[in-house]
Amino acid sequence: MSKIGKKPIMIPENIKTEINNGIIKIIGPKGTLTKQIPDNLTLTIKDNHIILSPNDTLRQTKILWGTLRSLVNSMVKGTGEGFSKELEYKGVGYKAVIEGKTLILSLGLSHQIKFDAPEGIEFKTEKNSIIITGPDKELVGETAAKIRSFRLPEPYKGAGIKYKDEIIRRKEGKKTVSAGF
Repeated sequence: MSKIGKKPIMIPENIKTEINNGIIKIIGPKGTLTKQIPDNLTLTIKDNHIILSPNDTLRQTKILWGTLRSLVNSMVKGTGEGFSKELEYKGVGYKAVIEGKTLILSLGLSHQIKFDAPEGIEFKTEKNSIIITGPDKELVGETAAKIRSFRLPEPYKGAGIKYKDEIIRRKEGKKTVSAGF
């Protein structure tokens, strides 16, 4: 039995859920998300709670049970509150500007990088940071990772794009040796 899968998911009052033909649809103030439910799991709604239960006792079903419960829980949280990731950039001449739904990055390269926001994702820029928000936890993380990959942080001066809470281990540069006469 899955310890995570057994837990019911509470549905807040501002969120509506629908289950049709093995597809769960969650509608909230931040957006709408849908997910296909595997045939070996059953989803029911009782007293403002979503309850998942397996249809058989196979090992794969037990694994899917806990995973799907976590995914549906993230969908409920995302449509209600939303998710966000914050990236920080550091370097000479580095800057980020938003034009419409496009993030334009100047990262010390010979050209600017234009990154269009996927559907449901919003960008905000502050002093030296980029904030990525949206209802889909997976898409927010994927977008943040894609932006970070444009200029990974380097260990000597720390220039590049990193997550806000990420710690970059710094290396010591070359030392000059005196000619000890």
